[in-house]
Amino acid sequence: MVLIFNDIAGSEVLLILVFILIFFGSKSIPTLARTLGKTMRQIKEASSDIQNEIKKSGGDIKKDLNLTGILQDVAEDVKRPLDQMAVDLDNSVKYQPSRPDSKVQLPPTSEELERAKETTMEETKKETPDDVSLNESEAPFSEPAKPSNEGE
Repeated sequence: MVLIFNDIAGSEVLLILVFILIFFGSKSIPTLARTLGKTMRQIKEASSDIQNEIKKSGGDIKKDLNLTGILQDVAEDVKRPLDQMAVDLDNSVKYQPSRPDSKVQLPPTSEELERAKETTMEETKKETPDDVSLNESEAPFSEPAKPSNEGE
């Protein structure tokens, strides 16, 4: 209502009141004002009732839909497989199979290769007496003999 009278000057309001007095008379103006007041109060009450009803039905709809519960369920459904994948990934990174129980043959480590080489060298030394010299073809870990170029 304040915005309506914002552009109207005091003299214009007086002019409007004079026209109302002329058209309705002095006896009907109080009843007209009472009726106008009651109507405005009923409009305000109706609009507040409608606003309260809308808010109440909105709250009921939220309760019926249970959006927070649905969101939590969906978040849990998404999170569960991701957590399982993370655990599986951690386990696979940290996994160390035990050699005797393992059915899968893993390649030997560099330490195992060194020990095997040393063991083979020691066994070879034990088997060959000191006075016997080995030919190139009989020596362990020897390179293959190169063909001679005599015929060319």
